[in-house]
Amino acid sequence: MEIMQGYSYHIKDEFFDMIQDKYLMNNKEGGNYRPHFLAIQDSKMKELYWMIPISSQVEKYKIIIEKKIKRYGKCNTIIIGKFAGKDNAFLIQNAFPITKKYFDHIHTVDNKPITIHNQLNRELTINLREVLAMYRRGIHLIFPDIENIQRKLEEELTEHRECR
Repeated sequence: MEIMQGYSYHIKDEFFDMIQDKYLMNNKEGGNYRPHFLAIQDSKMKELYWMIPISSQVEKYKIIIEKKIKRYGKCNTIIIGKFAGKDNAFLIQNAFPITKKYFDHIHTVDNKPITIHNQLNRELTINLREVLAMYRRGIHLIFPDIENIQRKLEEELTEHRECR
């Protein structure tokens, strides 16, 4: 499967079984493939993709955004934007890395892959990179243990290369 930026994907259960991070959103709710995640390729390590959960609970996240803006003057961890014709919350605060191996399938509506607008894609990419840079400086705005997840994925990639 080709992974394309600007599209959302569902992730294999195998990934969540391996990682066991309490801050990752549950893969399936009620037998459905939920949530789905926007994929943004890592700028340095091309085998990694950063997955941003997409939530339809916009009103809940608007309140959180307002609180963060009042407290910090801005909010770059939750972005509200259109997806599939509706407002959705893109949760950079819950982002995590993944490799191609763990992508299950692309998210579709009426069997058609849904993409986000280029401007929203740019905004999310910029905010993700800013939040990751802050994380690396010790300001942890992302809930999952992304260092542990990335380490496990890099070990797996190294093992895979050595087996060739």
